[in-house]
Amino acid sequence: MRIRKLSLLALAALAACTAGVSLASSHREAPFITTQPKVDGADFYLFNSYEAGRGGFVTMIANYLPLQDPYGGPNYFSLDPNALYEIHIDNNGDAAEDVTLQFRFKNTLNNGGAGITLDIGPDGARKKVAIPLRNAGGITGAAADPVSYREEYEMFIVRGDRRTGKREQITMAGGGTTFTKPIDYIGEKSLGNAAAYDAYAGKYVYGINVPGCATPGKVFVGQRQDPFPVSLGTIFDLVNAPAAVITSESNAAAFGAGQIANKNVTSLAVEMPTGCLTAASGEKVIGGWTTASLRQARVLNGKPDSGLQASEKAGGAWTQVSRLGMPLVNEVVIGLKDKDKFNASKPKDDAANFADYVTHPTLPALIQVLFGAQAPTNFPRTDLMTAFLTGLPTVNRPGNITALGTGGPLAEMLRLNTGIAATPASAQNSLGVVAGDAAGFPNGRRLGDDVVDVSLRVAMGALCTLTGASDALKVGCKPADAPAGAVEFVDGARTKATDYRTAFPYVNTPLPGAKNF
Repeated sequence: MRIRKLSLLALAALAACTAGVSLASSHREAPFITTQPKVDGADFYLFNSYEAGRGGFVTMIANYLPLQDPYGGPNYFSLDPNALYEIHIDNNGDAAEDVTLQFRFKNTLNNGGAGITLDIGPDGARKKVAIPLRNAGGITGAAADPVSYREEYEMFIVRGDRRTGKREQITMAGGGTTFTKPIDYIGEKSLGNAAAYDAYAGKYVYGINVPGCATPGKVFVGQRQDPFPVSLGTIFDLVNAPAAVITSESNAAAFGAGQIANKNVTSLAVEMPTGCLTAASGEKVIGGWTTASLRQARVLNGKPDSGLQASEKAGGAWTQVSRLGMPLVNEVVIGLKDKDKFNASKPKDDAANFADYVTHPTLPALIQVLFGAQAPTNFPRTDLMTAFLTGLPTVNRPGNITALGTGGPLAEMLRLNTGIAATPASAQNSLGVVAGDAAGFPNGRRLGDDVVDVSLRVAMGALCTLTGASDALKVGCKPADAPAGAVEFVDGARTKATDYRTAFPYVNTPLPGAKNF
């Protein structure tokens, strides 16, 4: 029973190790970010678009502000106007951004800064008084909707260094530079049923003209149902689930979509022509990650005036406080003392700052101590370094990296081979590359990819046990190095591509704060 439980823990804990610097999601993963939920990156997805007719496009989805309770009023979940949200693309294998998409938000009170007001009091003593709610009636997307304030944003593209490169504004396909974010799904009385909200939110999918790109792309920013299947509570309670469930592929969906399937999140989804992201050299592999930054200084106003941002003033240099590429890295791979450091870091510095967490991962050892099951014995863990820090040599390793540690830096990010055609949603395998679906994780990440199960297996040495046609994926280890390498670890939470939308923005309609009686 002790050994069975270990397999269970290995399943979740090792998912962390497999990424050594790269695992699945990032919900409240570091001490500082727990104080700044609006800039907490939850998940990052990067894949060749598989919507019909969208071959030749890449989709990027950066999810922020995790663990949103649908009923979280009266303010709900606007993003931070004092923050800079970014998606970075490295297209030449040097672990530095070559293309960056920037989002800046602005929340503006309607009615000249008064918001929605009601006439209160009898004739002769009547006053217009601002209501305490986001809306005073039904919302359809019309200009006259009774909403207290609107959430807007601007987009920019930066080529080269994110701060010193060439920065240009992205515009709507029909003209204009100010995009609008749909209001969160307050509930069915305010916004109708799921179909009605979906139609409403669909009005905020914009075609975009990107400087330097001949073909328009798309953008959507808004609340969505959290798509990440994971049993967070189970994992962090020392993998508190029956061993028989955790060690068999037949139980992959024993817990359905997991605990956070009843939460919402805010998605920044962008679809761009592949050629606008790849290098002119012809390199097909791109690396991607998302960050959020705040101004270095903040002054609080002890006597705020009226307004949405009246309580603080921010200034100074942009300071990165959140980073996410590969999934669960900072949650279960990076040591507690370095979690804030990781969120402030760049991929190009990973080898110097965090290599030990990958070459000598702690989770397998912890599992062995707690449950008696032997962790992989090959050190350094070159199999993990290859899978998560360079890309797999036959799948998504940039051409400049000729061998482990040669030609390019060890760096944690999602890597996508844009030359591998997308697999249609109906044919996708949730285990991605491990199961023969070369268009799936860790070759990028799609919504239906079970990154936890894949990462767990790789962390426990799955790459060491591959045989036959898969030998090319093995790096520096053999079956004897991984006694548990063939175990089918699962965390019991799984979804598939067809559980989500099969067209942009792919992520499902959010859950409502209340249903109609």
